[in-house]
Amino acid sequence: MPVLQINNRQVNLSNLDKVFWPETGLTKHDLLQFYIDISPYLLPYLRDRPCSFQRLPDGIDGKQFYQKNVPSFAPSWIQTFPVSRGKKIINYILVNNLETLVYLVNLACMVFHPWHSRIHSLNFPDWGVIDLDPQPGVPFSAVLETAAFVKEILDEQGLNGYPKTSGATGLQIFLPLKPRYTYEQVKGMFEYLCLQVHRRAPRLTTMERTVKKRGLAVYLDYLQNLQGQTINAPYTVRPVQQAQVSTPVTWEEVLSQSFTPQSFTMLNIRQRLNEKGDIFLPVIKEGQLMPRLLHKAAKKKGQD
Repeated sequence: MPVLQINNRQVNLSNLDKVFWPETGLTKHDLLQFYIDISPYLLPYLRDRPCSFQRLPDGIDGKQFYQKNVPSFAPSWIQTFPVSRGKKIINYILVNNLETLVYLVNLACMVFHPWHSRIHSLNFPDWGVIDLDPQPGVPFSAVLETAAFVKEILDEQGLNGYPKTSGATGLQIFLPLKPRYTYEQVKGMFEYLCLQVHRRAPRLTTMERTVKKRGLAVYLDYLQNLQGQTINAPYTVRPVQQAQVSTPVTWEEVLSQSFTPQSFTMLNIRQRLNEKGDIFLPVIKEGQLMPRLLHKAAKKKGQD
């Protein structure tokens, strides 16, 4: 069994030749090498955050499942953080270093889903997300058109947002936050933002929770901001045929509609990072206070 020595810790590897993407022939080894290469960019978005994982032990055409609790067979050096969920305690893994990342990828963890908050301020998220989710049959151009309306609203509110592809079919716009607001407050603020977008583009967008009633529209999902809800981290691979990667994009790229989700894959993302660096860093460096938005959201809630 191959072994990697990382930071004086041994990580056992297995089944490296297993094909994870039948269409391209990409293997588990390719996935592992990708995450090792991308780790300086990915790890800052996972550090000190409870994480859940999407595991695909037989590749993208096999069974997949989500895991939150640390496996019982995990090595003792894996860091965990207990979170009480009702009567249950979930021991989340903290992906704070390369050896933990490699260990998880060897378990066929393909997608990493961090919390919106860190363990030192668990009840106060330091980013919020507007998730633009196109319903089946809606072209990606409609997602980009919706994102332009989001940018318009954010500019009017004096707020900074940073878009990234979901890696599948949608776009996610992250707003950095100072960890001063509860999850409930953040949900209210992002509901208010989505409502403003929907009012400006009622035919293009929907806020209908019932999937069957959404029609051919882009769903404005603010409920991703509930505590315990997670969004795939930037630079994570998605289980789709082209091995697409969730990739930060500039507003200029969004407004010029110069890309599709298929533009960014395991095979070409390194070149983009070499050229642009990590354009998503303000999400974890900047932090924003939103007193005006909090007031407007609270006022709307009082009127409902």
